[in-house]
Amino acid sequence: MTSEYAVHARAGRKEWTGLAVLLLPLLFVSMDVSVLYFAVPYLSIELEPTSTQQLWIFDVYGFVLAGLLIPMGALGDRIGRRKLLLIGAFAFGAASLLAAYAPNAEMLIAARAVLGIAGATLMPSTLALIRNMFHDDRQRGTAIGIWTGATSAGIALGPVLSGLLLEHFWWGSVFLINLPFMILLLVLAPLLVPEFRAGGLGRFDWLSGLLSLAAVLPVIWGVKELAQIGAGASGSLWEPIVAILVGLVVGVVFLRRQVRHPSPIVDVALFRRRAFGGAAALNVVAMFGVVGFALFATQYLQSVLGLSPLRAALWSVAPSLVIGGVAPLATALGRRFDRGLVMAGGFTVAAVGFLLVTRVTPDTGLWLVLLVATLYAGGLVTVMALVTEVALGVAPPERAGSASAILESATELGGALGMALLGSLGSAIYRSSVTSGAPSELPSSALDVVRETLGGARAVASSLPGELGDAVLRLARESFTDGMHAAGIAAAVVMLGAAVVAATALRGSHLTPAAPRDGSAAPRDGGKAGPRDSREPAPFGADAGPHDGGETGPLRARGLTPSSPTEAEPARGRP
Repeated sequence: MTSEYAVHARAGRKEWTGLAVLLLPLLFVSMDVSVLYFAVPYLSIELEPTSTQQLWIFDVYGFVLAGLLIPMGALGDRIGRRKLLLIGAFAFGAASLLAAYAPNAEMLIAARAVLGIAGATLMPSTLALIRNMFHDDRQRGTAIGIWTGATSAGIALGPVLSGLLLEHFWWGSVFLINLPFMILLLVLAPLLVPEFRAGGLGRFDWLSGLLSLAAVLPVIWGVKELAQIGAGASGSLWEPIVAILVGLVVGVVFLRRQVRHPSPIVDVALFRRRAFGGAAALNVVAMFGVVGFALFATQYLQSVLGLSPLRAALWSVAPSLVIGGVAPLATALGRRFDRGLVMAGGFTVAAVGFLLVTRVTPDTGLWLVLLVATLYAGGLVTVMALVTEVALGVAPPERAGSASAILESATELGGALGMALLGSLGSAIYRSSVTSGAPSELPSSALDVVRETLGGARAVASSLPGELGDAVLRLARESFTDGMHAAGIAAAVVMLGAAVVAATALRGSHLTPAAPRDGSAAPRDGGKAGPRDSREPAPFGADAGPHDGGETGPLRARGLTPSSPTEAEPARGRP
């Protein structure tokens, strides 16, 4: 595309309203990760699940979601991103209804699995459609910032909404809340969200989809199992280690197939672009810090400060009110300054927040805990907003669904690694501190329970007489904060290392998309487009121009003739 057609196609009221519609599935897919936190006692009474079934009720959603993100992103590129979004919304609503009225644990596990499948269609579709709806770099950055903030808000609001619903309704209400919003999405999306279907990508490779699932699932499961064992749960280390190795081997097979296949579901060439590969890696590190420390913050509020679950959840939303505005601010800073340096600044702020964790004690006021959470989460949300903008900005438009899925998969992997590594470190310090400081009169059987978890220590302390119970509880609380301090220092070191990488590897990154593999792209109406005459204006989201980051509006369809690289006026004599 020559520079005469490098025109910014600015989004209008319809596109911004469409963005609001796209936030509906995003919020509820994010909330479904954490919405069951308060429902466990009610589920246990009603459905009587075994301990294994209870774990699967929680975990199957995240496992299926993580394993299917990449295949679903590639499928949306081929069949239409809005079409896949609508299919996913219908499935998400139906599965929510099934989960709400599940008569037994087996049915609830199956419903949660379907929710994971539907969620895997919704997450990459929403982000990829934003890539197609907002062609101006500034507007797209703002939209992605709002998208990032909505994701964080959904995870934070899940436990609060769950607690409020369970105060007045039965446990199935935490699923039924999804239905009206999915119906609203099904009605409004066809009116406000344009379709996009990439041309020239070839048929979907189902074997690659299965290999992707077989690579991601064992790794995510293995990492989470290691996190639970590191936190004191019983189990063998060999099973998760073997699962991770199997997943990595299958991953190598998957990548080799992508390199050789004529229609891969992942364009491996994307990773040769420093901006895309670096952004995906930094997204892993950011989620490592956010998710890895969420467990410490939750336990501190409930088990150290003694807040009720609902009060703890409500206070945990307080930092989110500040963080919600950080993502749009980050994209604005990324336009004004070098994005790599802004990301480095975000990691540095997060490192300061993690270092301040070492000032938190069992007697610390709530204000310091909230300040720490606001600092590290705000810094990392800054990074997440910008890595998403960079990664989507350099990906070719016809690969936006696949690129979005890769980022979401990196998010899942980073969260699992954070829980495993930081959680294991904190648990190891906690057990060591409890063992060395335990009162000599404490029975060995009680000591074993105290060493496992802080919750177990509180239960033991409540059953012991007077001063001994107080001493055990004080020891457990201090040991927990010792472990939290060690995890904070480790996280700060990782964040500072990531800041150096962002400042060096991503400094000067430009949002210039890679050229399509076959020179084709898809128009706004979702029809397939073939190779284009170089004399014609670029269709919706086609080749990169020097000014617009690779995007232009369908000028002839709108009756526009470009007059400069940044402005256009109506063509005379044309309707």
